[in-house]
Amino acid sequence: MSEALLLEVRDRVAYVTINRPDALNAVNGELHTDLSKIFIDLGARRDLSAIVLTGAGRAFCAGGDIEWMRAAVRDPESFEIVTWEAKRIVYAMLDCEIPIVGRINGDAVGLGATLALLCDITVADDTARIGDPHVRVGLNAADGGGFLWPQIIGFGKARELLLTGDLLSAAEAQRLGAIGHVVPAAELDAKVDSIVAKLRKGATKAIRWTKAGYTIPLRQLAHGHMDAGVAYECLTNLSADHAEAIDAFAEKRKPVFGKD
Repeated sequence: MSEALLLEVRDRVAYVTINRPDALNAVNGELHTDLSKIFIDLGARRDLSAIVLTGAGRAFCAGGDIEWMRAAVRDPESFEIVTWEAKRIVYAMLDCEIPIVGRINGDAVGLGATLALLCDITVADDTARIGDPHVRVGLNAADGGGFLWPQIIGFGKARELLLTGDLLSAAEAQRLGAIGHVVPAAELDAKVDSIVAKLRKGATKAIRWTKAGYTIPLRQLAHGHMDAGVAYECLTNLSADHAEAIDAFAEKRKPVFGKD
């Protein structure tokens, strides 16, 4: 595992920290590979009562790193491994019977939002935002958001958010059911710790197998959705609109879509 993802285990709890704070924890190739493995490895352990997932610095995860996206445009074949890893991330978090607590310490965007939604319990800083703006960079929302948002908050609002790429405030996300708890930043750790304490003191097998049960519908949806989703993402990775979005970001201007 690289320095982009940190792991600390103490008192039967694994603390996983996305560690690219200078890039707002945006996901690059190295981190994406780490994320595709970490929950498989942790899920196999029998000495854990909970996993806490968070970000270093002032963001949870700002989505895909723009230079990583640029490399995928230049070398489309490299995107093949990315799509394989994307499926592994989603499947592994759902298959992991250990409850995952999301410590959402700042914005959770794109893949960051998917990671947050895949957590079993979430606590967000009240200044955080969450959403899936794949369409704003000319990509299909394929890393899990396409099936998670409708299932978690309902189709009505989810369709709008996925089609516009708009972000929700932490308070609005909580109202819609996307986030479990919203607290001031100063209270974030105390709230997470109180939830982890309940899991640590709880009946481990009962908790694990309860998760195994309630994730069955989501796991079925994931396996029905992800192959088609990543195929569409591969197509949009080749699109003129996506290339325009990447160029616009580099040139610090708004993209002009409608090129396809």
